[in-house]
Amino acid sequence: GLDDTFAPMGFRDASGQIVGFDIDLAKEMAARNGWELEFQPIDWSMKETELNAGNIDLIWNGYTITELRKEMVNFSTPYLANAQVVVVLKDSPITNLNDLIGKSVATQAESSSLDAARAEVGFIESLKDGKLIEYATFTDVFNDLESKRSEAIIVDEVMARYYMNNKGEDNYRVLEEDLGPEEFGIGVRKSDEDLLKEINDTLEDMKADGKYDEIYEKW
Repeated sequence: GLDDTFAPMGFRDASGQIVGFDIDLAKEMAARNGWELEFQPIDWSMKETELNAGNIDLIWNGYTITELRKEMVNFSTPYLANAQVVVVLKDSPITNLNDLIGKSVATQAESSSLDAARAEVGFIESLKDGKLIEYATFTDVFNDLESKRSEAIIVDEVMARYYMNNKGEDNYRVLEEDLGPEEFGIGVRKSDEDLLKEINDTLEDMKADGKYDEIYEKW
């Protein structure tokens, strides 16, 4: 299960094919373990429900490890470091988190970006109307910033850097202050202990033999 708009982890290219860092990682893992693999786009806000209902078998798409999510799924060992950053347009007067007081800020619904904002005591309450603007995808979030409906956005750094690199880094600015470091993991059902071990063992092998680094460099 994946959000097929979350570049560079899993997204659709110009021809509509699902590609990305996590896609290549999953394909390699599937090949090594003899899995039949299907990439299933889902409503990201329903990811744990989809997993535990049996509609998907893995959540694998820049899935941030959090304490709340650990209550619903089991995570693989972390495989990529990330952070939650604040992005503004280049000419914005906003330079730090304190400057966001009273400003309109957007992020993705039910994302780790939203979780990070909620974890900052009093942060959301200090924003315009005392709330974050929420969209279904981070593509919508960036569009909101570009149209100046929002004055800042909270985004996964991995996704933000990739998006900015493709859209023109000179158009944006990332604040030096962020909302904290985090790590990506692969989510499995609590009952799938054998599958989790298989995933962790294969991740370890791929890092040891250089295949992980090869995929990392590509994306």
